[in-house]
Amino acid sequence: MRLRRCPGGTSRVALRTRRPRCPRRAFGGSRRPIALAAGTAALLLLLAGCGGNGQDTLSPHSTQAGQIANLFWVMMAVAWGGLLLVVALLFAAWKRRQTRGGDRFGTWMVGGAGIAMPIGVVAALFFFSDVFLIRDTQAPAASETRLTVTVIGHQWFWEARYPGTRAVVADEIHIPTRTPVNLQVRTVDVIHSFWVPELNRKIDVIPGRTNRILLETDRPGTYRGQCAEFCGLQHAHMAFLLIAQPPAQFRAWLARQAKPARRPTTAAQRDGRRVFLEGPCASCHTLRGTPADGVVGPDLTHLASRSTLAGLVLPNRKGYLAGWIVDSQHIKPGNQMPDVQLSGPQLTDLLAYLESLR
Repeated sequence: MRLRRCPGGTSRVALRTRRPRCPRRAFGGSRRPIALAAGTAALLLLLAGCGGNGQDTLSPHSTQAGQIANLFWVMMAVAWGGLLLVVALLFAAWKRRQTRGGDRFGTWMVGGAGIAMPIGVVAALFFFSDVFLIRDTQAPAASETRLTVTVIGHQWFWEARYPGTRAVVADEIHIPTRTPVNLQVRTVDVIHSFWVPELNRKIDVIPGRTNRILLETDRPGTYRGQCAEFCGLQHAHMAFLLIAQPPAQFRAWLARQAKPARRPTTAAQRDGRRVFLEGPCASCHTLRGTPADGVVGPDLTHLASRSTLAGLVLPNRKGYLAGWIVDSQHIKPGNQMPDVQLSGPQLTDLLAYLESLR
């Protein structure tokens, strides 16, 4: 028999003819699962920034968004450069200490690289952001713009008005391309934040105040925007589309939106109009050209011309619209629209009328 010392300080007695077995370490074994888990976590973190909804600040479509993207890349380069410099200085200090022993090199490194250099870098970044970013993204002067759009935040949808016209839309804001737009924002309830990542920075929407921001696109397209300030239960479902059109197409769209609601042309549409005006719909929504003048919900004068419903939650199609009318609280809990109780024929007629509002 012989005594064998095992890792961790334990001992085992074993026969000379057999190899003693030592207890396994609690955290021993292959490290492959840990490496695999770490690699998977890193991949998931990398992919977390990949989205398909078009809200990409690094894909600018305006001068202002381009400046914001440039600032990001400059700060990224400075951050990586600073990290490499710190690592190099630490290695140099360690190497110098190994060869020469302690000296004043560490003091100079702390004073120069640890104090003076960060101050200089921060000052340079501040100058860069002030000259090339803040001045380009700040609220425009009246003489710099050719169109004003007023956007009003509600829980939980966006209403857009075009001063000088009767046009009122919800969640789909149209602007002309290559035209400086003075966007005025305000709210009727809580604080919101208006943000189109591909066009400009965020702007707070504060009760009792009207804030302004410049919007200008360099090409036609549809850009997704979002409320960027927590504003209640359905904050995540308070999105909108900003649609940039060539100026001629925009003017034609604006002229159509300024018109009153279309008159019904079929018996079903006439019955649906009566359901709308005599039911709860008229107390919350506006239909220009009719007695309905509610202000709680979105203006529905040209509802059928929109591609989405309920803050981009649903596509604007007949089946989804029916579901929204009779069971909106299931689709978007907490919104201010009650579930509407209608018979089958009433719902069918109402849908026929709403689908005619183009």
